[in-house]
Amino acid sequence: MVMDNLVDKIKQLREEKNAVIMAHYYQTSDIQDIADYVGDSLALAQQAAKTNADIIVLCGVHFMGETAKILCPDKKVLIPDINAGCSLADSCPADEFAKFVEAHPDHTVISYVNTSAAVKAYTDVVVTSSNAKQIVESFPPEEKIIFGPDHNLGNYINSITGRNMLLWDGACHVHAKFSVEKILELKKIYPQAKILAHPECKGAVLKLADFVGSTAAILKYARNNESKEFIIATESGILHKMQQACPQKVFIPAPPEDSTCACNECNFMRLNTMEKLYQCLLNETPEIHVDKKIAEKAIKPIQRMLEISAKLGL
Repeated sequence: MVMDNLVDKIKQLREEKNAVIMAHYYQTSDIQDIADYVGDSLALAQQAAKTNADIIVLCGVHFMGETAKILCPDKKVLIPDINAGCSLADSCPADEFAKFVEAHPDHTVISYVNTSAAVKAYTDVVVTSSNAKQIVESFPPEEKIIFGPDHNLGNYINSITGRNMLLWDGACHVHAKFSVEKILELKKIYPQAKILAHPECKGAVLKLADFVGSTAAILKYARNNESKEFIIATESGILHKMQQACPQKVFIPAPPEDSTCACNECNFMRLNTMEKLYQCLLNETPEIHVDKKIAEKAIKPIQRMLEISAKLGL
């Protein structure tokens, strides 16, 4: 189908079915452009919690669809490609995480949103990269905490809060692959460029960064900073919104270790396409389902995150 016609068909179906399209910053630019809401994991969860739509189409990965379904059990939640998973979520199987938690019964469990609903069911409070620092700091300094699954994010939060959280050893395949050497090479070419990095990156990359933050925070920093050039160490989908917000500035994607790639893309995020989005709305499938008992447990740490974030003005 011709792209213009595809866009019109999607818009028509969205209106007819009272659907809302939500997209993560790591989606392709065409999906971001047609979405009603584009944001990071925190923003998408906040929007899902208050939407009046009958159908939510989550253009992201599977755990995001699960989060929306848990928050909106009465709504139909769709995802364009059911195989759009997450390497970070996969690095934390629920049964193994349950054993880890049970082995440390005196610990509060904080889980990154990039986890399955089943892992969230073993969690006291969920966090995103936008609010992890603030939520961790909302607990007393002496609080014993398990943090999972992202080891890099957990290490970063420990370093800036002075905490000593017990970390699950998981990682995002995109953020773990940024090359320190290649970023330094880029810095030689663009000596005035600010390096902006997501906290899921390895510690060595974060040490090079002028700013560390979530996708939303990186976007805000670039918009407000006087610099004209930026090297971006996160999934390259964010560059679309950055360029839209700051057309006069230059954004250079930090390369991965693989010398054949110029930028770092999430192969799971890129499974979603405009054609799949159209078919998804047309046929109202694939649909996200969450076991009722798991959902009843998982909603509590998600709601706690939203309550703390609202209280802190995040």
